[in-house]
Amino acid sequence: MGNRDKFTGMNSIKFNQYFKTDEDCRAYIADIKWEQGYHCKKCGNTKYIKGSRLYNRRCLKCKKDESPTAGTMFDKVKFPLLTAMNIVFKIVTKKKGMSTLELSREFELRQKTCWSFKWKIQQAMQSSKQNPLKGEVHVDEFYIGHPEEQKRGRSKGEKRLVVVALEKVQDGVGRAYAQVIESASSQDFKPFFNNYIDMNAVVITDEWRGYLPLKKEYPNLKQIPSNEGKNFPDMHIHIMNLKGWLRGIHHHCSEEHLQGYLDEYHYRYNRRNSMSSMFDLLVKKMIVNEPVRLPKKDN
Repeated sequence: MGNRDKFTGMNSIKFNQYFKTDEDCRAYIADIKWEQGYHCKKCGNTKYIKGSRLYNRRCLKCKKDESPTAGTMFDKVKFPLLTAMNIVFKIVTKKKGMSTLELSREFELRQKTCWSFKWKIQQAMQSSKQNPLKGEVHVDEFYIGHPEEQKRGRSKGEKRLVVVALEKVQDGVGRAYAQVIESASSQDFKPFFNNYIDMNAVVITDEWRGYLPLKKEYPNLKQIPSNEGKNFPDMHIHIMNLKGWLRGIHHHCSEEHLQGYLDEYHYRYNRRNSMSSMFDLLVKKMIVNEPVRLPKKDN
């Protein structure tokens, strides 16, 4: 990470002492954005002078003035940057995250505004897919079905099928990933396997026939009876915890936005042993990643 003074920890008092103003946040984002050096997005020049505002940089060649938030997921947020950083901190450090209703109440923002920004955070929580699961990996699928989080009432939602993979380690479970799929077929399983599981891993599934064709690419794939989940106790616990989190915190989750919640859950889960660095890592991903366009709403 270089020599910058990055924030670590999960203490809200420490966080509020570190980030007191919008300018503190701009400085932090600028340090991350230009950590590897400045490159003008318009002409590619690497030399700059101070811009029109504190922490902005103006290209010495084409005179383009760039703010720290330009081209990041913090660009054009509809509330103070300090509030945005607080929301990121709350979502990533609280064990169960925060619903948009909770965020709306705490920061006195419209729930729709909170949902829009939280959706951006969830995009940054997606896996890089650069570290596939290795060793012994258990795979199973399950159904989730709830209406959308921010809709009122009890509108009926269709259930969605989710495939999940757990990496077994000596003292229990290592990392895990989950993905929404259309059907329990090898055609839908294959992209998930290719993205998240090493081909040399010992993959253990139940006896569902949809996994059979994958043995061509995953020669160590083994199928055993599920015995009503008793042969996969860690998987059963993981699925129950995930479902409980969705019901208890978010209450509802539409099929089109379910993947975002799966990514959020597993971002925290996979970093449960290094939680002090989660905030800085997530902010960096929100700066490095291109801004994302919000999905069309159905309400």
